[in-house]
Amino acid sequence: MSQDRIERETLIEASLERVWELVAQPGFWVADKASLPGTVAREGETLLAKNPHHGDFPVRVEKVDPPTYLSYRWASAFPGQELREDNSTLVEFTLTAEGARTRLRVVESGFASLAAPEELRSGAVRDNSGGWPLELEALKARAEESSV
Repeated sequence: MSQDRIERETLIEASLERVWELVAQPGFWVADKASLPGTVAREGETLLAKNPHHGDFPVRVEKVDPPTYLSYRWASAFPGQELREDNSTLVEFTLTAEGARTRLRVVESGFASLAAPEELRSGAVRDNSGGWPLELEALKARAEESSV
């Protein structure tokens, strides 16, 4: 396992547009799901993703290229802290149409650059490596239930 990046992907039985709608909600992977409807990624904007179990995380929208690419920066290992280059990782989502389905790929990188003790960096890689499959599965379920 790389200590700097996590890569995961899933194939979703929903249109590219439907999956884009969900991925374009900043912080969808960490925010309380009830707070997401109506939020839309706008390049350069920073939002606070509130999670009742893990804390509040600033999420900055880095790049938006509808409907195939989005990137965000967030400070997963530093809940509640102001977002900086040395305490945040880059999360990139790439969407690819495969017929009526959509392949969603996520890459989170920058763990090696975190200004933190090795134990905290490796813990963030471990926690997020375990979290991405759960979040992608949840997103897949939301996209597929709405596309039926």
